[in-house]
Amino acid sequence: MIIADKSYEVSDPTIDSQIVALKDSGADIFVTWAAPKGAAQAIRKVGELGWKPVVFSRQRVDIGGDVLKPAGLDNAKGIISTAYLKDPTDPVWKDDAGIKAWLAFMDKYFPDGDKTNNNNVYGYATAQTMVQVLKQCGDDLTRENVMKQAASLKDFTSEVLLPGIKINTSANDFFPIEQMQLMKFDGESWRLFGDIIDGEVGH
Repeated sequence: MIIADKSYEVSDPTIDSQIVALKDSGADIFVTWAAPKGAAQAIRKVGELGWKPVVFSRQRVDIGGDVLKPAGLDNAKGIISTAYLKDPTDPVWKDDAGIKAWLAFMDKYFPDGDKTNNNNVYGYATAQTMVQVLKQCGDDLTRENVMKQAASLKDFTSEVLLPGIKINTSANDFFPIEQMQLMKFDGESWRLFGDIIDGEVGH
């Protein structure tokens, strides 16, 4: 049951008043769907208030980026989020063939790129998916066929997707990724837990 919700403008200097109001509502679960600056402020304020709800963040955020570090890693401990990509900063993937291939790609084509930024992993996964679409096109590279093949992906997986995550599209389903896995921030890194969750409508 939703007992309170608060919005904000990205131009607002802080969102402290919204967080105080949410705490005062008595909620024991807090879901944040804020942009990075607002997310950092929210996590920090929750910690400052001593409020102890279960916290869900809209998406995985980089530890050294513009959310968790400014929020304070201690304040962020216990946050639950979701992932569909491997995290190159997580030691669990240090010997993974897909991450090694991504690192080699970065060294060759984007040597100055940030190897801790998951946007670079996302870009690689997107590029691999586009390559698969072009392979399926064969010699017919008309717009019509490219669009048809983009809507005909079957159990495709990029080297940097989490194990078990598959890309499927169809003529009436253009959402390529409809699976994720839960993860929790332990104060130092994100830890995956549970089974792959399928978000496809009808499942």
